[in-house]
Amino acid sequence: MVIVRNIDGARQIIYKNKKNIHLATGLNEYNELSESSIQRGIECLALFAERLNGFPPENVRIVATYTLRIATNRHKFLNEAAKVLPYPIEIISGQEEARLIYLGTMTAESTNENDTKFVIDIGGGSTEIAIGKGNNLKPILVASRPMGCVTYTKHYFPQKKIDKDSFLQAKLAAEQQVENLINIIKKQNITAAFGTSGTIKSIYNILLDLGVNDGIITPKRLEDLISYVLEFNDFHAIDYPSLSDERKNVFVSGLAIFSGVFNALGLQQLQFSPCALREGVLYELIGGPNYRDIRETTAESLSQHYNIDERHAKQVVKTAEYFFSQWKDQTSMMVPHSVESILYWSAQLHEVGLKINYSSIHKHSSYILKNSNLPGFNEEQQLLLSTLVRYHRKSINIEEFPYFSLFEFKHIMAMLQILRLSILINNQRNTDLDLNAFQLILSKEKSTKVTLAINKQFVENNRLILLDLEQEKKYWKAVNDWKLSIETF
Repeated sequence: MVIVRNIDGARQIIYKNKKNIHLATGLNEYNELSESSIQRGIECLALFAERLNGFPPENVRIVATYTLRIATNRHKFLNEAAKVLPYPIEIISGQEEARLIYLGTMTAESTNENDTKFVIDIGGGSTEIAIGKGNNLKPILVASRPMGCVTYTKHYFPQKKIDKDSFLQAKLAAEQQVENLINIIKKQNITAAFGTSGTIKSIYNILLDLGVNDGIITPKRLEDLISYVLEFNDFHAIDYPSLSDERKNVFVSGLAIFSGVFNALGLQQLQFSPCALREGVLYELIGGPNYRDIRETTAESLSQHYNIDERHAKQVVKTAEYFFSQWKDQTSMMVPHSVESILYWSAQLHEVGLKINYSSIHKHSSYILKNSNLPGFNEEQQLLLSTLVRYHRKSINIEEFPYFSLFEFKHIMAMLQILRLSILINNQRNTDLDLNAFQLILSKEKSTKVTLAINKQFVENNRLILLDLEQEKKYWKAVNDWKLSIETF
């Protein structure tokens, strides 16, 4: 946990606390977290919650990575965490993790404008790789592989004994994990390479212990270090001043992973960077210099790639904003900005599947949004985006909705209703649509019972809209507590 004060755009760390709980050690063969590992995690979060007491939610961001990504009972962990920590926990994809690691590293490291930069981070359960060019903080390649110092220790060194065969097996397994990246990365001609987090920090510090003044990792220095380490019989016999007892538990497996990747990619030198994921998260939380919400870039990129009708998309977004404003004025329900923003991304991107065909556009669009790499979106934001788009037209099956820990069901239902109406009244793709011809009226009995009032003159000139709305009423009627009424004024 890091607490930072923002002073004229500069970050000033005022508190830092680190507690290694090695959550991944609690995963069994079915990727279920054990009770003891969940308890360790909750105790840690409860400790951090004491220091965060009183912080406004918009000033706090908590991200979870590999272990909660794959844990089949992660919702149990999240539910327990919610009891001690009044802030949401975002589970981010491996690719999003790699992007944030690259962002955090590049905001701290000085490189040449023409450099092609490589960043690697070896975590407890996964390893993230990113490559970027020049001063652009957005990487051109991100990758995440399911290999980490905790999981590799469990698999290759279960007794924490050191032997050459086990080390080589772990190293080869790491090389296989990046096999399909080797040619792609070598073609980039890396000119600056950085490594972050615990394993590489330990390698860097041990090199300093051994008298390597600059701490830069080269093939020769790495091979020498591996030879030194393999002389020890077990993890806790490793005797270097900078290696803590806690790090000894996972260092050998981390070294094997790093060695496999380093050799497979043909890196010639790499330096340690103290900045990684948390600095990337902080940069976006604070809004660093020239910061722009990466989701805007993501949406624009998708729009261009799938040839979305930009004028129509903007009109649907404008309509959603108009209806949401009317909806908000009539209810005491407070919808978080994070949910409102997903409504607008859904309106902008609901036609990405049109390139496949129109008849099942809602399904095609949803599939694309669910399975694409969407920089800037955490896993639940991406899932909510794809879910709203999946049900933006035709029948609605509430039973098929996924479980969300970050978003309330009542908010999702409201956003879905607004999205459906926003898209429906723009069916004729009229870019000069007068939104004043529509009024959204919520029932005092139930906010999901909605009346759409339409100007009579508009109806006279657009008779097809009534037919569309009659069909829409039937779709709403099939959903419990939903009702759509139409009237003119």
